[in-house]
Amino acid sequence: MSLFGTTSGFGTGGTSMFGSTTTDNHNPMKDIEVTSSPDDSIGCLSFSPPTLTGNFLIAGSWANDVRCWEVQDSGQTIPKAQQMHTGPVLDVCWSDDGSKVFTASCDKTAKMWDLNSNQAIQIAQHDAPVKTIHWIKAPNYSCVMTGSWDKTLKFWDTRSSNPMMVLQLPERCYCADVIYPMAVVATAERGLIVYQLENQPSEFRRIDSPLKHQHRCVAIFKDKQNKPTGFALGSIEGRVAIHYINPPNPAKDNFTFKCHRSNGTNTSAPQDIYAVNGIAFHPVHGTLATVGSDGRFSFWDKDARTKLKTSEQLDQPISACCFNHNGNIFAYASSYDWSKGHEFYNPQKKNYIFLRNAAEELKPRNKK
Repeated sequence: MSLFGTTSGFGTGGTSMFGSTTTDNHNPMKDIEVTSSPDDSIGCLSFSPPTLTGNFLIAGSWANDVRCWEVQDSGQTIPKAQQMHTGPVLDVCWSDDGSKVFTASCDKTAKMWDLNSNQAIQIAQHDAPVKTIHWIKAPNYSCVMTGSWDKTLKFWDTRSSNPMMVLQLPERCYCADVIYPMAVVATAERGLIVYQLENQPSEFRRIDSPLKHQHRCVAIFKDKQNKPTGFALGSIEGRVAIHYINPPNPAKDNFTFKCHRSNGTNTSAPQDIYAVNGIAFHPVHGTLATVGSDGRFSFWDKDARTKLKTSEQLDQPISACCFNHNGNIFAYASSYDWSKGHEFYNPQKKNYIFLRNAAEELKPRNKK
């Protein structure tokens, strides 16, 4: 049976070792568990590009490791390789040809992992932890972009120990995204900068943040012509902003919506508000997924401005998410994000990565 192929019969549920006992809600959506998941909190996930045959998933964790699995159409996951940093791994990305993985770490370095030779070499250096890493493939250059808490954005050609370019940020880099020819970086103190990447990277525009609280995650979305046209920005206050770069009607086209909140929808009860830990756009439908500290994922249609689905609540936060290249697989990581401090940390709790068939649930609402 093909779980993630085109003929997807996905009613079979995951392979929970405990059966369906009522006490165990680590996998309430009965999704597939990735084997040999990391031993500490999972901070980042990334699927291989369409240039590679098959699907490979990369995860970086606070156990200082980066792991790679092959995800078969049957849903079976096969651990393939792993590499180490000397500090937690905060971000991962792929080269466009799928031959290399780039990793960013609290050890103030970024590495390039050649999957064919299984060798990893340092390609970047910062003065503080490296929070974001992205591969840029332009017609006239290729490079790796790293964003750091040292308040710089650096561009590396992977062959030199010196960066091609260093751009100063107003504050520490908290999150970033790249879809050529656009990059967006969100910083501490609610800084928000859009860059254009044609010919060489340069600052395009600084934007007053549409959100009142700390930036947590950002994802660029495309228009019908497959060009990057705006971004979704998530904050620690259970809210996402949809922001177009050049909308016909900014006041109407840009908006924010609440998410990852519980209880008190009426005014009497206080509302629990959680951080938005990740945003990912579906590569085919253009709908989006958000994951949060409340232990839920939600699917949204930004054009119809509606929620498509919300998951049951997991027993710990969802710390990261991503789609595979054709949008058939939604991966999400369940692990503690330290949003409630050290007293809520339970070292006995395992970390999980779950895989869900996403082909149907992310189809946009039919326009009325």
